[in-house]
Amino acid sequence: MSALASSPGLFPSSARSGHLAQSPAVRRDGRWWLVATSGSVALADPVFIGQLNRFAVAMAVADRAVAGRLVQQDQPPARPGGRRR
Repeated sequence: MSALASSPGLFPSSARSGHLAQSPAVRRDGRWWLVATSGSVALADPVFIGQLNRFAVAMAVADRAVAGRLVQQDQPPARPGGRRR
């Protein structure tokens, strides 16, 4: 599962909305919202929004790195020089 499903651009997924990790922060149609069972609040603080954007990008990079490691683990190990002891 990716850290964030969001609109296309800097973010990894092409889905229209999604939660950032396991937080109440959601990006919908290019805007950040805080979502709770009682309702949603659009975020307007540019500093906070910038932090969410940086965290979302960092999470996406980490997700891709983990996925790359998992692919490497599924491949058979290389034989060093083909020699036997």
